[in-house]
Amino acid sequence: MTTSTQLSPVAGPTGTPTPAVAIDGLTKTFGPVRAVDGISLRIQPGEVVAFLGPNGAGKTTTIDMLLGLARPTSGTVSLFGQRPADAVAYGRVAAVMQTGGLLKDLTVAETVKMTAGLFGYARPVAEVLARAGIADIANRLVGKCSGGQQQRLRFAMALLPDPDLMVLDEPTTGMDVEGRREFWNAIRHDAQGGRTILFATHYLEEADQYADRIVLISRGRIVADGTTAEVKALAAGRTVRATLPGADQVRLAGLPGVDSVEVRGDTVLLATRDSDAVARHLLTATDARDLEITSRNLEDAFIALTSDDNASTANAETGSAR
Repeated sequence: MTTSTQLSPVAGPTGTPTPAVAIDGLTKTFGPVRAVDGISLRIQPGEVVAFLGPNGAGKTTTIDMLLGLARPTSGTVSLFGQRPADAVAYGRVAAVMQTGGLLKDLTVAETVKMTAGLFGYARPVAEVLARAGIADIANRLVGKCSGGQQQRLRFAMALLPDPDLMVLDEPTTGMDVEGRREFWNAIRHDAQGGRTILFATHYLEEADQYADRIVLISRGRIVADGTTAEVKALAAGRTVRATLPGADQVRLAGLPGVDSVEVRGDTVLLATRDSDAVARHLLTATDARDLEITSRNLEDAFIALTSDDNASTANAETGSAR
């Protein structure tokens, strides 16, 4: 049995727990480029939050400021009511980054043991190796590990101080499908114990499956913030899919309520705001068969909310800033 010296969440003036993450008016400029443009965000203890956005949206820059690796141009960041540097020093925060921090000539176990020596309190090496799913390669040289195994090693190192907040920046890069599934099972297990998780990923299915909440950023601003279902709902309309050999794409595109038409061999996909009318037309006026109607998915919402036409106004439409 092990014991932890972790601090408990501090209650605020109203008796509610202090947010795990509190960001107010955060900006970061690099010369004329405004990488982060006035982000405000609250994440409560125990939440699993996906931080999504296209390349260059400002995700990594925001994470760097959250971890105290970069200084904001303006605005504030606090973690459990503390400055980022203090929260990290207390072991309340740990991160799994995409690259860096590994010595190729040490074994996996030696790397974790050396890192454990940096903390006043650390979980047993064997325990974190097992939790990260790499106990069976403990004696392997880091330089002989695959990219996915090295990511799991970084995860094991981040678990050592038993942090209250885990920040993951593209954590499953280099992992195969099975490795990604096992990794997220471990993350969910930790989250069920009360750990707060904030992760950035390009794998939208990971956000869809594992996040309690999605924060979508574009051009340095938050454009959506809510549950997966709420964010999906922002991509209005549905998709009608049917088998229709020789489909007249131009004619279908002219139907009322149709936003776009895609033809894939004998299959036609219509994005529409009136799926009932489109389905009725296909079934009564064409030879369409095998018709399916589906709601838009997270990828549809991602594209719609981060496009040049929508990104600047989407935040006002969500009404879900926290």
